[in-house]
Amino acid sequence: MSATSPTPNASKLVEPDFKYFAEIEECFQRARGTPTLLSPLDWALIESWKDAGVPLEAVLAGVERSFEKFKMRRARFRKINGLAYCMQEVLRATEEFEGARASAKPRAETRRDETPFDPQQVKLYLASNLKAVDEARQAAKARNQRVLSGELAEIAEALRAVEAGIDPQSVLDFQDIETRLTALEEKLTATLTRAAPTELLTEFQREVDRGLARARRTMTVPQIESLSRQFLKRRLFEHYRVPRLSLFFM
Repeated sequence: MSATSPTPNASKLVEPDFKYFAEIEECFQRARGTPTLLSPLDWALIESWKDAGVPLEAVLAGVERSFEKFKMRRARFRKINGLAYCMQEVLRATEEFEGARASAKPRAETRRDETPFDPQQVKLYLASNLKAVDEARQAAKARNQRVLSGELAEIAEALRAVEAGIDPQSVLDFQDIETRLTALEEKLTATLTRAAPTELLTEFQREVDRGLARARRTMTVPQIESLSRQFLKRRLFEHYRVPRLSLFFM
């Protein structure tokens, strides 16, 4: 999407986004039994799920199942420290919800250590994203944005390494790949933020400030910061025509 694309209405994004973030945070804290603060990676994962259209119910179910299974096979003194541990069950729950919505026949049950993703499909997905990032790199180079071009080249190289490490004949380590892609997406966000002109960032920030105006009193500082990051990321990715990298966008 180009810079001239229609601007998202921030006020329409805030209330549903706030509920999504808040309920997942509360569910994680309740399941863990402690008021643990979510990490930047946790917030990034929630952003990926939200933007990918993962139903809130599926995320909550996945988090709860992860803790239930963890309690059955782990020593009681150990704790789940982040949402990354829950990604596998969130994916399974998402597929179940999508299947129910479509009234489709139940899929064959996969082994506990597998994901429904086919490794070859993942390789093709990563190759497509790699091509898009490289095209953004070339566009930056044509605009004489050498720093941005160089950083996009580094991200493309890291993405290529993830793709090259996938063996079509082996079971996919979804948690490891998704964690690496999420970290790369955060690096990509930082890269685009540094490259964006001050005027553009100011314009985006005004949009999100207008959207958050009514909700600020009921939101925590981390929630406000996360929603601001989510909206800014969305606008930057649209402006620079780069894709989201999470496997949830397949």
